[in-house]
Amino acid sequence: MMIDLAKVGLKDFTRSAKILILTNVIYAFVLPVIDIFVASYIMRNSNDPSKVIFYQMAIYTGIPITFFINGYLLNKFNIKRLFSLGMLLSGVSMVFMMSLKEINYFGLVMAGLIMGMSFGLYWANRDYLVLSTTKDRTRNFYYGLETFFYTIIASIVPVIIGWYLMNGNGNSNEGVNAGYRVVTGVVFIITIIASIVFHFGTYEKPKNEKFLYFSFHKLWKKMLQLSLLKGLAQGFIVTAPAMLMMKFFNSEGALGTAISIGAVISAIIMLILGKYTKPKHRLVIFSIGLICFFLGSFFNGLLFNSTGVIIFMFLLLIARPVLDIAYFPIQLKVIDILSEKENRNEFSYILNHEFGLFVGRLIGASTFLGIAFYINTDIALRYALLIIGVLQLISIPVAKQLLKQQKTLENEN
Repeated sequence: MMIDLAKVGLKDFTRSAKILILTNVIYAFVLPVIDIFVASYIMRNSNDPSKVIFYQMAIYTGIPITFFINGYLLNKFNIKRLFSLGMLLSGVSMVFMMSLKEINYFGLVMAGLIMGMSFGLYWANRDYLVLSTTKDRTRNFYYGLETFFYTIIASIVPVIIGWYLMNGNGNSNEGVNAGYRVVTGVVFIITIIASIVFHFGTYEKPKNEKFLYFSFHKLWKKMLQLSLLKGLAQGFIVTAPAMLMMKFFNSEGALGTAISIGAVISAIIMLILGKYTKPKHRLVIFSIGLICFFLGSFFNGLLFNSTGVIIFMFLLLIARPVLDIAYFPIQLKVIDILSEKENRNEFSYILNHEFGLFVGRLIGASTFLGIAFYINTDIALRYALLIIGVLQLISIPVAKQLLKQQKTLENEN
């Protein structure tokens, strides 16, 4: 019997899945600050895009290490505590950053590693929680709904924070920095609230089994290729908008406004896609996201002015959530199939996937840093994005092959 996925709704989620969504929605108020304003804080106080990327590389080094450690911690601690700790550490990292008297490399590494630990605990356990509380037929809607709330919040928070930083504390650098410290305090309070809400749900931790493997099915190897390509953009795409906006506008207010306008449009698209698309549409959705990212990087490289940045920001705000709404369900479906076929702990795939992302992030960030150090930062900001945008288009045929292999494996079972 065919199931009409257009009718999937909140009623199809368990109570714990709904609490997980609520927790992530509350924590979503923190994410724009982490993604955007920490980078703009570094730019404001150092005026060096390379330091922003250096900080990002420290984060991306901390993530896979923490994923690995998390596998052992799950055998001793409740998953609720580890997930909550991940959210709280993001506030700790920001407090440490704001306490630095000077933006030096040692401070950036320490703040970045703490934030990497935060992301590692948060995403390692979040991926497993989504996997264990949802089914394949509901995941398009799950990610569409979650992303809808994310983007709505991302349309509000940057405007409020940008306005507060530029108007609430005067235009002096010290006044703006004082505003950043207030924002950091609010972030810490929000992470505490999100942690409390999360504890109202009931979640089972992965089984106490081996989770470190080096040999995988050929389908998973294809998934790792996709993760590496995804990681290329993650290498500096989180901080690229802030670097470009601070370069051409030098204003947190303009940064917040630009992000908010694009986020409203993106939110509507995500809700529609999540509600009415089916698993068979994931390749098309994924391709559209990659093409949007390529076009954004193309116009940024072609124009490299305020107009080019605005076009890039608009297309990026569509590309990122569109990619996620297709990518994550593809990843979780592959884990569903292989964990049963190979009789392995689901977390073993989540961990291995993170190392695929790490390799891609390292290549992406190194591309920017290499161009910045050997040529200059303007060329890096202009062309590194374009190089990554072109390389990421390879993900389309890779995803097509993966989905074909996945269908074949399902039919065999």
